[in-house]
Amino acid sequence: MSRFPTYLTADQEDELKNIANAIVAPGKGILAADESTGTIGKRFASINLENTEENRRRYRELLFTSDSVVAENISGVILFHETLYQKTKDGVPFVKVLQDKNIIPGIKVDKGVVILAGTDAESTTQGLDGLAERCAQYKKDGAQFAKWRCVLKIGEHTPSYQAMMENANVLARYASICQMNGLVPIVEPEVLCDGEHDLYTAQKVTEQVLAFQYKALSDHHVFLEGTLLKPNMVTAGQSCSKKFTAEQNAKATVEALSRAVPPAMPGVVFLSGGQSEEDATLNLNAINACPGPKPWALTFSFGRALQASVLKAWKGDDANRADAQKMLITRAKANGLAALGQYKGGMTTAAGGESLFVAKHQY
Repeated sequence: MSRFPTYLTADQEDELKNIANAIVAPGKGILAADESTGTIGKRFASINLENTEENRRRYRELLFTSDSVVAENISGVILFHETLYQKTKDGVPFVKVLQDKNIIPGIKVDKGVVILAGTDAESTTQGLDGLAERCAQYKKDGAQFAKWRCVLKIGEHTPSYQAMMENANVLARYASICQMNGLVPIVEPEVLCDGEHDLYTAQKVTEQVLAFQYKALSDHHVFLEGTLLKPNMVTAGQSCSKKFTAEQNAKATVEALSRAVPPAMPGVVFLSGGQSEEDATLNLNAINACPGPKPWALTFSFGRALQASVLKAWKGDDANRADAQKMLITRAKANGLAALGQYKGGMTTAAGGESLFVAKHQY
């Protein structure tokens, strides 16, 4: 008998691997539409729209019923619990709307960030209790992948060993539970861009966080071929006085990944981290154009950087639906090209150059 226990059958591994590879197919990425009720309320406030369940449903319907051409660049959508069970005004479940477009439904399964006691206001993420049962139900209800976000901050004495260890282990436990229930886990150890740190510091901290993460995934016997990584791009802190080019950001990002992420992991789906829509796309393009070995797909899992122009065009008025949907299609196409290293710029949208940074951002 092997001293290395296996918790997945060969068929389960094949299913997870196929889902993960489909999500990071060439030129495709993820629309993160998993904002919590509180977070979507902040987005609605920017267009003076009341945060009601019906308005949330209307907005998500707008996103998911965009022309089928959007599926050329959007392979998956991360949903919030409420959204997974909502329907169009004609009674079609959102899950079916996505499936009919050949877009894979996913689900946010964490219960939010909380303070990690004994640290300098660092955090961990809660939600492991009952996770197996929730994952099993989400799988039955159409979800094929999941997301769990942990955050680490760069400061004079952070991230601490304690925070890196705790968050890596939480993400590893989440990942193994998801896989046992047929969901591909997206592992998201986000190093926040808040602060004055330079690019070099951001790179070294990201490398360290990822090293902790993959050690924990190994310790928990997670099947790497059936996972995806959702990290930050390596960029200097928002308050850093020195500015860096997209090419410099890309080099730092690719180096950090190369030093810490095993090639068995099929794809990196970057978060946009408060960058403007255009900056996120340009940085993604530079990452894919960066010379050197890149054994994983390098694509996107953007929320704000795919939706800011949509919201600005929609304004809460369904008379503007078509214009808003065009914004989504345009940004999805731009990021699809960037995932191939082929974005040339110039795909203008309503909020393309506006900063989307929110200090201490939470979902």
